[in-house]
This record gives sequence, C-alpha cells and structure tokens, in this order.
Amino acid sequence: MNYPIGEYQCKLDAKGRLMISADFQEQLGDQLKQGFVIRPGLFSKCIELYTMNDWMATQQKLKGLSQFVKANVDIMRKYNAGARMVKLDASGRLQVPKHLVDEIGLKKDVVINSLPGYMEIWDKDAYRKELDQLDQETLEKMLEEKLGGNNL
Repeated sequence: MNYPIGEYQCKLDAKGRLMISADFQEQLGDQLKQGFVIRPGLFSKCIELYTMNDWMATQQKLKGLSQFVKANVDIMRKYNAGARMVKLDASGRLQVPKHLVDEIGLKKDVVINSLPGYMEIWDKDAYRKELDQLDQETLEKMLEEKLGGNNL
C-alpha cells in the first residue's frame, strides 16, 4: 500500500471527529472504502492508523507466533489492546474514540504523518516536539548507519 506523501494538518472537533483533507483522501483512493484500524502508538504518544490490508498483514505476522508460548500471547494481547476499526463518514471525518483523544492528548490542531507501513495521528505540538528531539547530526549518522550501504 502506498500511503499519502508527507504530513497533513487537520482539525479535531469537540466530538473527536478528525476532518481529513480532500488531497489526503484522494491519495488513499480505494482504501477509504475498506476503513482503517487505529491503535495507541507503540513507541510514541500518538495514534497509529492502518489500512485494513496492512492491519491484516500485521495480524498474519502475529498469527505466526505460537499461542502456546506465554511471551507470544502477551505480545499479541498488548499489540491488539485498544485497536478499533474506524471509517470516514460522509463528510470525510474520522471518528477518534474519546479515550484515545484523552490518552494521547489530542487537541484541536492535529498532524497525520505517513510512514512506510502505517500513518500516525499526533497532537500538533507534541509532533513538533518529537521531531525536534532528533538533531540534524544524529539524523545523518542514523541514515548512514541504516541506509548507507543500500543502493536505492
């Protein structure tokens, strides 16, 4: 699945509905009809947003773990905790459950950021703070270490 390119500024209303821009929707194409799965962020204070296809691919990876090993069941349980299927309404809004709005600390201004395997929904200020934690020099070192030997 190709995700929308870049990041998108969105507004969250008082009822937890996130208005998704027309450009963002257009890039998602047919994936909009299938809906999405959201879950609390695994490594950051954000919401992870998956297309149904990518969520099912992740579930297949988890299904490959033996259910007779306690650590595997713990991983599956924790990973799926808080996951919920969501769809855009007729007005192009995504309903974010209140408990996730509160848990993540989403306010009115929200950013959706696309990563290669899923998207993230962030409070705008928290997102900027997260980005600022990684300085240019550290980023350069990480890119060289992780991607320097790859011929793209």
